[in-house]
Amino acid sequence: MSFVDYTATADPAGDVTVPANHGGYHRLATVRRLQGISRRTLARRMNVEVTEIRRQEDECNDLPLSVLYEWQKALDVPVAELLAESGDTLSQPLMQRAQLVRLMKTALAMLEQADIEPTRLMAQTLVDQLIEVMPELQGVSAWHAVGKRRRLDEVGIAALRTLPEDVFTEFGD
Repeated sequence: MSFVDYTATADPAGDVTVPANHGGYHRLATVRRLQGISRRTLARRMNVEVTEIRRQEDECNDLPLSVLYEWQKALDVPVAELLAESGDTLSQPLMQRAQLVRLMKTALAMLEQADIEPTRLMAQTLVDQLIEVMPELQGVSAWHAVGKRRRLDEVGIAALRTLPEDVFTEFGD
């Protein structure tokens, strides 16, 4: 009898690789990346910490069905897409949906940035046509255009600010 190592590894970007000889039970990280959704966005949708998303993606063992249904709802994909047996890519309809969502985000960003009327009208026409093709795109927002994303080990400007000590004393002292 031989033993096979089923240890998953993570690259510097945090992407998990399960050895080819391990079938794995889920493909949460793969589907999330194929949908073009960041861990941070998914964590907000599921109302959990990013570390919890990472932990669930990194697990090579099975997860409770309730967790899979939370992922299914947050990613808006069939549960079957989250299971390892469904292959390396999203099904054709889901791939097209993900592409249309990305296209809509780009069109909305163009509309927000348009500084001349002809460009604004062209971007608005594109947005309207995309909604005509796929009505559920109505609630999609543009790509975030402000600032750059911080690494996990970086702190924001609020952490660097200092406050006078009297801010922390009780009133009436």
